[in-house]
Amino acid sequence: MSNKVITIERHIIEEERASNGATGDFSALLRDLTLAIKIINREVSRAGLVDILGSTEMTNIQGEVVQKLDEFANATIFRAMDHGGHLCGMASEENEHILKIPDEYPKGKYVLLFDPLDGSSNIDANVSIGTIFSILRRVSDEGDGIKEDFFQPGYKQIAAGYTIYGPSTMLVYTAGRGVYGFTLDPSVGEFLLSHDNIKIPEHKSIYSVNEGNFHKWSEGMRNYIDWCKKDIPEEHKKAYSLRYIGSMVADVHRTLLYGGVFLYPADVKSHKGKLRLLYEANPMSFVIEQAGGKATDGQGKRLLEIIPEALHQRTPLVVGSPKNVDEVERFLNHH
Repeated sequence: MSNKVITIERHIIEEERASNGATGDFSALLRDLTLAIKIINREVSRAGLVDILGSTEMTNIQGEVVQKLDEFANATIFRAMDHGGHLCGMASEENEHILKIPDEYPKGKYVLLFDPLDGSSNIDANVSIGTIFSILRRVSDEGDGIKEDFFQPGYKQIAAGYTIYGPSTMLVYTAGRGVYGFTLDPSVGEFLLSHDNIKIPEHKSIYSVNEGNFHKWSEGMRNYIDWCKKDIPEEHKKAYSLRYIGSMVADVHRTLLYGGVFLYPADVKSHKGKLRLLYEANPMSFVIEQAGGKATDGQGKRLLEIIPEALHQRTPLVVGSPKNVDEVERFLNHH
């Protein structure tokens, strides 16, 4: 009887018991979020069977076409999280402004930021997509959340994670005490602990990047990619393998488990990068760091130390195994 079946709810409760001064609010918040993710997973898993694929022919604040599942996932998370009394506000990649908690519901001590469906442009091709989330403790007084509650550097996140909807559905999260992965068992409708205390490999000969943008990058970044492709006997180095899916959740998830580096550099067209700091880069970087990895903005700064200045601020990103990230930084710093 020594083997334990650990659901995500049990894990959250046990983690909270290990925290001094825990009140149960945080556990309840994560349980509500898990319910929303299960509902999204249900729709994603049958997306090819119902009239939910394709575009709404609307655009979001980023100027991108909103997919039907984007819209559904965005609404599902808001409706699952608006009434529990744990949040004072939310922010989504799909909405221009802070999402207020309805007046009829109590306001809590946390804020939630989320990308409801990352990689949604791949939906019609049946490629893995995901949901990314970040939780911060409010810094303002009681009542509705204000921008200062959301504009906190990433190292102040109290929890972050993502769900990947792939061959199996997996939820990965950290509350600042390690990284844990849970796989959904559809027969019982529960997320069960499948990856205990995940640690990213220190180094791996893998890089992940959209090389179609090669000629738009800085000289340092181009030199790094050229170096990755070469066998260099005097350095005892063999050419690295390229692994790129085109869905950030899937690429970072693979990097977390197998090692290597995921790159989304700035270029001549996007000087400030393209990934959203609050909804994508911060939560994924927090997960990677908690697993022993590194994350920078590709310009010499630890990504989690960036102080946000806008709700939809963008950033370059270099994230992955610590030695791989150091390799990239050496090339970038040289130029």
